Amino acid sequence: MAETPVWLLFMAFSSLPLLPWCKGGDEAAVKGMFVFGSSLVDNGNNNFLRNSKARADYSPYGIDFPWGPSGRFSNGRNPVDVLGQLLMLPSLIPPFADPETKGRRIAHGVNYASGGSGILDHTGSLAGEVMNLSSQIGNFEDKTLPELKAQLGKGGSRRVVANRFLSQYLFVVGTGGNDYLLNFFAGDAKNSTTMSEFTHHLVSIFSAQLKKLYDLGARKFVLFSIQAMGCVPVVRATVPTANGGCVEAMNEAAILFNSHLRRLADASRRRRMPGSFVVFVSGFSETSEACCELSSAMEDGRGILCRRGGRACGDRDAHVFFDGLHPTDAVNMRIAVKAYGSNLKAEAYPINVGQLARLSV
Repeated sequence: MAETPVWLLFMAFSSLPLLPWCKGGDEAAVKGMFVFGSSLVDNGNNNFLRNSKARADYSPYGIDFPWGPSGRFSNGRNPVDVLGQLLMLPSLIPPFADPETKGRRIAHGVNYASGGSGILDHTGSLAGEVMNLSSQIGNFEDKTLPELKAQLGKGGSRRVVANRFLSQYLFVVGTGGNDYLLNFFAGDAKNSTTMSEFTHHLVSIFSAQLKKLYDLGARKFVLFSIQAMGCVPVVRATVPTANGGCVEAMNEAAILFNSHLRRLADASRRRRMPGSFVVFVSGFSETSEACCELSSAMEDGRGILCRRGGRACGDRDAHVFFDGLHPTDAVNMRIAVKAYGSNLKAEAYPINVGQLARLSV
């Protein structure tokens, strides 16, 4: 059967309303998604962290989302929401920290992502209370897996959950940018180690975290690249350059990390995680001004978050960034559509997410 061209997918999908999930899950190629990472894919976990400074549960966030501000760092959906629509999942993936995320609500997956967090445990310190990647994986292991086992009844041993059940899910991970933006470039790390050494250490830790998920039963992985941080509005506003352009050192960090991540996609499934399949998604390529009115450092927003109750631009679909760092719904849709249907290796490697979902592992 011929593949649907990605431009046709985009045209068809861009005409859909934001209100999703009008079908049941019977036609879905996967049962659901377990999501880990930072604000790129956080769908509201930080709403439940009392001391977190990285929150998006207020206007103008969610201005184009059916239920208003939800904790997503966007005017509408994030890439995981759109992937869920493309995969025909029957509902939104619920945030782990929501007390209501239990029982039947976890049947199609759980989102553990936390804005401001990183691969390294101490990366999120500037954002106050966050859940780092290690604790996210710990929550999956200690809280979600036992509940899935209980739901499967007598036949739900740990081995059955891992071998028969989890292979039906995608494990989506979008993280790494904060380890540079809020750690390496924000602290003393860049004075004590080179960017290459830092990146090697970062990828080594990340590889071990993916291996942990694999040991717990994950078999289908989707890894998001990090964006060219030197071009995001908050960096361009706070780190002046001679020509007023992007900060090249930060862009070089993203290129370096993403090249390691792509190699990791190959090496993991061949050596460290036999029987698994890892897809690397490269989604960011553009830059623009922020759409919303940004908060100041005095307001504890650090020029990253929207000002609470502040203005938002009217032409949001024409903007890449909604706030000082995070993409608009329009860009998140493009990222997810490319991830799902692109046949270009530069956008989804070595296969796309749609193919991964249908793959037998």
